[in-house]
Amino acid sequence: MEEIERQARRDLLVVEAELNQRWPETKIEPSLSRIAALASVLGDPQRTYPVLQVAGTNGKGSTVRMIDALLTRMGLRVGRYTSPHLQLVTERIALDGVPIPASKYVDTYRDIAPYVSMVDSAGGPPMSKFEVLTGMAFAAFADAPVEAAVIEVGLGGTWDATNIVDAQVAVITPIGIDHVEYLGSDLSKIAAEKAGIIKPGSVAVIADQEPEALRVLLERAVEVDATVARAGSEFGVLQREVAVGGQLLRLQGLGGVYDEIFLPLHGEHQANNAALALAAVEAFFGAGKDRQLVVEAVREAFAEVETPGRLERVRSAPTVLLDAAHNPHGARALAAAIGEEFAFRRLAAVVGVMGDKDARGILEALEPVVSDLVVTRNSSPRAMPLDELYELAVSVFGEDRVVAEPSLEAAVEAAVALVEESDDPDEPLAGGGVLVTGSVVTAGEARTLFGKEPA
Repeated sequence: MEEIERQARRDLLVVEAELNQRWPETKIEPSLSRIAALASVLGDPQRTYPVLQVAGTNGKGSTVRMIDALLTRMGLRVGRYTSPHLQLVTERIALDGVPIPASKYVDTYRDIAPYVSMVDSAGGPPMSKFEVLTGMAFAAFADAPVEAAVIEVGLGGTWDATNIVDAQVAVITPIGIDHVEYLGSDLSKIAAEKAGIIKPGSVAVIADQEPEALRVLLERAVEVDATVARAGSEFGVLQREVAVGGQLLRLQGLGGVYDEIFLPLHGEHQANNAALALAAVEAFFGAGKDRQLVVEAVREAFAEVETPGRLERVRSAPTVLLDAAHNPHGARALAAAIGEEFAFRRLAAVVGVMGDKDARGILEALEPVVSDLVVTRNSSPRAMPLDELYELAVSVFGEDRVVAEPSLEAAVEAAVALVEESDDPDEPLAGGGVLVTGSVVTAGEARTLFGKEPA
């Protein structure tokens, strides 16, 4: 069995090398023609199961995992498609809450590869890596088969490869500024792109939004005659209390109030994600007015939710937390959760950012809750150069609070040393913390560094 798994890992590397010859996921050509052509020759597998689709700027991955957990606890077999991955690409396609095995990933790729070649040879740009992965997910879910699929949009909405699905529930998480090179910096235009997942006759479940974004989303819903459920109106968080290992919630759902919900995640943003996920699943099952989901099942589902790389504790003494925040909006939510739910005597942050991100905005969001900063770079060729990130960090934190380390491992060691040192012999060493953040890649590599398995 071990040899079979090792061979599967070797085959996975070969497949990834082939896929990496294609357009990267950071490059898009706005068209659904290629993914639609692939789906057509595969028999349109994405139409063989109901779909809940999730778009937005932040919170998509956590919301998708919560929806998956709720649907699974309600007795359905669920497929989950997310991006990007933290550690291993197989995380992106999950069945029954677990990433598919490397062997299944390889077999699925090889099954659809001839059809991908057919699409490539039809003229125009060849299929991108993300388009092929999306086709693989659709095929794997049909083959399983699943009774529901939770699909996370990769980038944007209207022109994202996932948007050939006809989702009966469209979930929109908070919209902010990100991917400006493709989506621009106009919030209304970004919202219009995300709104493209709202299909005729569907239910649009919308998180709390800036007024200009909400207006665009509601206009789209009216245009396609979609039913709307909005945070703060039809659903929301009625009460939250910080608890050991997470928070205790009282949620207003579409079908009534759900109390005594323990969520083993930190931050008000995760409470809001929980309310959003609950409303999405209620909409999926047609709950509303006085018709609720089984409250005990909802409690059990939320209590078991795991969101790797989202304020995830990977070590104690000192506490080491990982978070995949990679834009200012996400970094502000992270800082708020740190400030509210953790009482660190000293917190050192290890930050590695991609070159196309708003690094200054991320650093400014973190500065109020961080004592010391160690800047580094992850292994991605898109990572911001260390000297450039260091200069930005000094301008935000001041030279005395910033250290630069060329590797993530060295940066974590430096951060641990900073929180363990003390100039005052009477100051206790307990209560120090390390936060690793700035990028999904940075968080993923830190998970591997601390011996965490892909999940």
